[in-house]
Amino acid sequence: MKKAITAFIAVVILALIGLGYHSAAQGPKHELNPKETIFEHLGDAYGWEVPFNHHAHIPLPVIVKGQDGWHCFMSSRIADGATCEGFCISRSESYHGKVVQMLPDGSEYRPLDFSITKNVLGIFIAAVVVILLVMAMKRWYARNGLKAPRGAKGLLELIVEFVYGDTIRPILGKHAPRYAPYLLTVFFFILTMNLLGLIVIFPGGANLTGNIAVTMVLAVLTFLITAFSGTREYWKETFWPDVPMALKCPVPMMQIIEVLGMFTKPLALMIRLFANMMSGHMVVLVLVLLIFIFTNLFGVAVGAGTAIFSVAFTLFMLLLDTLVSFIQAYVFTILSTIFISMALVEPHHEAE
Repeated sequence: MKKAITAFIAVVILALIGLGYHSAAQGPKHELNPKETIFEHLGDAYGWEVPFNHHAHIPLPVIVKGQDGWHCFMSSRIADGATCEGFCISRSESYHGKVVQMLPDGSEYRPLDFSITKNVLGIFIAAVVVILLVMAMKRWYARNGLKAPRGAKGLLELIVEFVYGDTIRPILGKHAPRYAPYLLTVFFFILTMNLLGLIVIFPGGANLTGNIAVTMVLAVLTFLITAFSGTREYWKETFWPDVPMALKCPVPMMQIIEVLGMFTKPLALMIRLFANMMSGHMVVLVLVLLIFIFTNLFGVAVGAGTAIFSVAFTLFMLLLDTLVSFIQAYVFTILSTIFISMALVEPHHEAE
């Protein structure tokens, strides 16, 4: 096993050195722009990038509604600055990287965009993976009853028992069965997106939880479930809290604080997941780019030395990101559980 790992690392280092040498041999016409490269890999795209080939992409469907109606074509038809049916990928500051329609006067019009982008397809893939995992466990219990599964199914059962038995049920109590389907789905969905984002080749590589739009939707779902689950006592404590009258009338100080607190909770969920996953991906990309930067600046010999340290730290960061993927999925789930439990507060006399 150790020999296999050593051989794999050696192959990776040699491949990166070769790529760095190739990059250096291209001359100034292919000058490396680290900032552009990092944000291009972290951002969304209309095609799925092929590993180790910056210019090749797996085409994806582009579905837009312009001023003259609906259009549907593959993203390969608008790659490298090409125009298809009057649409192209904008390079302007306003719509950079987005599909726009070129009008007769030379201006750009941003159409309604329902394209299957890299992130959209990544979300579909993550959803399918979660469904397949759940259905596999369902079939196992349908055939074997309460017999404990082994292997991957046993690990999955262990995770479910940990999340539900040690987190959701102790916090929500009698309400746990009602909210467990959503909370467990969120946990495995986030975990799957996190782990797929660490894989550099298709179907991985999409930076889903490092996209603030994705984490915002997840946080909004928790906010809506919390709001619609709120009891009469919860809303009473929000708009007429049990504090001295001077703090809530005539200036509604406490009411303002409570209402703001309703929105800061999902905001914290959104930012926490986004920032942690984005930073992990960014560190890995920076470590890999150091090989190409030092190769271009100082030659292949320095690039080879840099590759050894870069690959070692990159592998360490990937292992750390794997752990962070579990932690962030668990943190999002446990915080969502706590927020929902706070909305299920009972009247004080019933609690007693």
